Amino acid sequence: MRVRKIKGAFEELVTYDQVFVVDPASKKSKWHEVFGNDHEIHAEFGGGKGRFIIEMAKRHPDVNFIMIDVITEVILKAAQHAAKVKLPNLKMIMIDLNEVNNFFDADELSRIYLNFSDPWPKKRHYKRRLTYRDFMKKYQSVLKEDGWIHFKTDNQALFEFSLNEFCALDMIMKNIALDLHSQNDLENIMTEYEEKFSKKGFLIYRVEAKFRN
Repeated sequence: MRVRKIKGAFEELVTYDQVFVVDPASKKSKWHEVFGNDHEIHAEFGGGKGRFIIEMAKRHPDVNFIMIDVITEVILKAAQHAAKVKLPNLKMIMIDLNEVNNFFDADELSRIYLNFSDPWPKKRHYKRRLTYRDFMKKYQSVLKEDGWIHFKTDNQALFEFSLNEFCALDMIMKNIALDLHSQNDLENIMTEYEEKFSKKGFLIYRVEAKFRN
């Protein structure tokens, strides 16, 4: 997805200091202190404009949420939306997921959401997919032992690739859906991307996976 560059985007982003954390590395092992409670922490890796994570924070005030993205303009848009509702249980950070271990301690996250990640369709780019086993091992190092990864995509090839990666890591899987919207799941919160492409007739695939203890 190409994102239009916005002059002064980072300078504007840091003004949203109620939701955007400028120095997330300093919060490693201290995220419960940031939120001021001991509630579970769920993180969305690649949050787009923030629709999903904002709605989750609204519905679940007893859970802390962190949205992660690497693109300044994307987080800025999400922070602008979040500022309108002022959710104390929501934070946003800008990091490269290759370095996720530098920002979270072991067992600090209880759940990870991967929503409509870039499929990187060219075979030579498979190691860039966020469900590639090397990424998954990094997620494992910051997830609690009973923590789940919730993965959604409209890309069948990426879904099949991801299931194979989960199997290769001997992960437990449940709630596998090959057409999520046919289930009329009232708990499902659609991202902007999900709504757009489901209206065009694209199937939405979903799975929950966790590492064995």
